[in-house]
Amino acid sequence: MRLRNVKNKQEIMDASNYLIINPEKYKGTWNKVFKNNNPIYIEIGTGKGNFIIENSLRYKNINFIGIEKYDSIVSRCLLKIPEGIENLKIIRMNALSVDEVFDHEIDLIYLNFSDPWPKKRWHKRRLTSEVFLKKYDNIFKNVKKIVQKTDNQELFEYSIESLSSYGYTISSVSLDLHKLKENDNIMTEYEEKFTKKGLPIYRLIASKDDVKS
Repeated sequence: MRLRNVKNKQEIMDASNYLIINPEKYKGTWNKVFKNNNPIYIEIGTGKGNFIIENSLRYKNINFIGIEKYDSIVSRCLLKIPEGIENLKIIRMNALSVDEVFDHEIDLIYLNFSDPWPKKRWHKRRLTSEVFLKKYDNIFKNVKKIVQKTDNQELFEYSIESLSSYGYTISSVSLDLHKLKENDNIMTEYEEKFTKKGLPIYRLIASKDDVKS
């Protein structure tokens, strides 16, 4: 992915009410940030924000947090957010720090078009590798639920195997999501791009109910 630099990115981030600075300060108290006890859904790798913003507009009774590690992309996302949204926050951080920011308070994780890290020696960097699944154990509230969308078949197959081996139940698998014509599907920027090219979009929904975790 080629990142276009945004010259005034720091000014944009400093001026935004949606960007959370030093998010680790709020570990275990995100309900207080949103001033309610509604479920919290996070998207790891939120990109320019189409998906997370539309979700926050459509589902007012759910709190959404978008996580992105690149300043330029974060600033582009922030510019898209309309004023007055109360159930959306953005965090600039690396996904490896996710368990330093949340503590058994997340209800669902979205993994949309994550980096496939194709070389075998990179597989531990995948967001559905055991490395990350262990981190997610520490941030989920009760039932663990992951929704993944990708255009990469190899990553998708890997994810099914990794999640299943870790004790997740795969409740839904789609090998061509848009053939289902689901009215509630919200597309990301990548999803729109790949769909216009006629490429299939893979989606899975996985959950794990393990009170011992």
